[in-house]
Amino acid sequence: MKMLFVCTGNTCRSPMAEAIARKIAIERGMPDVDVASAGTSAWDGAPASDGALLVAMERNMDLGSHRSQQLTRALVQGSDLILAMGAHHLERVEALGGAGKAYLLTAYPARGATGRAVSDPVGADLMVYRATADELETEIRRVFDRLALPGMHRGERSGPDAG
Repeated sequence: MKMLFVCTGNTCRSPMAEAIARKIAIERGMPDVDVASAGTSAWDGAPASDGALLVAMERNMDLGSHRSQQLTRALVQGSDLILAMGAHHLERVEALGGAGKAYLLTAYPARGATGRAVSDPVGADLMVYRATADELETEIRRVFDRLALPGMHRGERSGPDAG
């Protein structure tokens, strides 16, 4: 399964989400989960923000090699599950052909749910980055819990929102 996290600049939230998801996939013995991230307004090649780098290091994750990338139609098409940080990110993903496999991170797996945006720590102090990382970890663990359910693996959906 190819999982893609999307935020604005691809230097704070989505790189932290990518690293957290990679760590959780390893913890849970899910080597078939391939994780990436992108931004709707990213400058290609920018490093992760200092705050994201520091918080990742505190959690034994390495964002030193991260380089931002712009969200493209090819990235959307090549992903099985796309998790957006906010409604405007989700709209952009859907405009690039991601409808049906894209969700707000806080609303997965329900389409059309009124989930909240993940707070953006850009420019804030380290405490805000830590709070965002905590929020991301909670939400991503919930996503992995859902993916572990029968019928939810590899992008399949079951229940009232399937289809």
